Amino acid sequence: MAELLQQARVIDPVSETDQLADVLIENGEIIKVAATITEIPSDTQIRNCQGLILGTGLIDLYSHSGEPGFEERETLNSLLQAAAHGGFTRINILPDTHPIIDNPAPVTQLQKISQNISTISNLFPIPHLNIWGAISQNISAQQLNEFADFATEVIGFTDAKPLDNLAMVRRVLEYLQPFNKTVAFWACNTQLRGNGIAREGADALRLGLPFIPESAETSAIAALLELVAFSNTPVHIMRVSTARSVELIASAKSRGLPITASTTWMHLLLDTKALKSYNPSLRLDPPLGNKSDMKALRKGVQEGIIDAIAIDHTAYTYEEKTVAFADAPPGAIGYELALSLLWQNLVETGEFTPLELWRLLSNRPAECLQQKVSKIAPNHKSELTLFDPQQTWTVKQTNLHTLSANTPWYGQQLKGKVIQTWC
Repeated sequence: MAELLQQARVIDPVSETDQLADVLIENGEIIKVAATITEIPSDTQIRNCQGLILGTGLIDLYSHSGEPGFEERETLNSLLQAAAHGGFTRINILPDTHPIIDNPAPVTQLQKISQNISTISNLFPIPHLNIWGAISQNISAQQLNEFADFATEVIGFTDAKPLDNLAMVRRVLEYLQPFNKTVAFWACNTQLRGNGIAREGADALRLGLPFIPESAETSAIAALLELVAFSNTPVHIMRVSTARSVELIASAKSRGLPITASTTWMHLLLDTKALKSYNPSLRLDPPLGNKSDMKALRKGVQEGIIDAIAIDHTAYTYEEKTVAFADAPPGAIGYELALSLLWQNLVETGEFTPLELWRLLSNRPAECLQQKVSKIAPNHKSELTLFDPQQTWTVKQTNLHTLSANTPWYGQQLKGKVIQTWC
């Protein structure tokens, strides 16, 4: 059956267009896009989309799966359902499961599970699942994996944790160069980080929270950039969170180093002042930045210094997060919240254009992973997200598809809701 979406606001960051149009879809393919479509197949389902946003499907660079090993936090089923209802058509999960993803077997297992998951409704097909492969074989990160054994099975390689051993990082860059796969690093000097839990500054001091100096991140990024300059291996820098980091990345890009970078959605919305609530769901790693960091990150993503926004969805059980702030494990859920809150706080305020935000959540993440996104144009696949920026809803367990509820917005009313995806 064909579908006609009438008078949607079509946001296509691939072709850099933002326009009102009718869109005709049939058998998973876009048939026609025009100001008005009058020639319609007889069995077409017609939908009035006035006031709705139709954009390219959202893509998440990295998030955490509870399965295997921590299914009480999140199963692969609940993760994919949450991603779908958040507007994501592709997700990429990190290898820090239990056991870690360091060989082809768990990749095959997770792909089989995802293929057998049925959708809750026809409006939200299951997103395409990609998996990151682990760089090292153990938690101490002292022994490299056999990359050739499963390089064709994974989207890229990362450990999702800091690698302090620079000699090992250099070897990784040398070994992975021939595979033409994205290699991602979370740049953090764990010795400088110590036992800190909040970004160093007036707020951390006022709240009595052990602090993490900015240099824990910036010194690690500076060292990584030197190794990239030596090896010329393309690298993605994850979880950028400080203003100085943005400056370092901008300088490296101006010198032509083959790097991309991402920050997480929560680091664009909140700063250390939010920690006055001591809400354990605000315990993140890296921690929320100071106000100057948040402003620099927003400017950095608008200017293309920071290439993409990642969700870094991290589920925990109620018992794990219902502890003192300092004792809470770092991380928060995000799939079903990110688009609504980013739109509400960045687009509706006029700071970002709709096209800027969509670009950071769709084709830019794909480019970081050496992938492409289809245009919203005839003869292209219908990988799309339909979003109602005016629909209100309350963040509560009955409205979420993730198993967990570790978010500082729990119980609050949000504006903006994904109402359908095509995948």
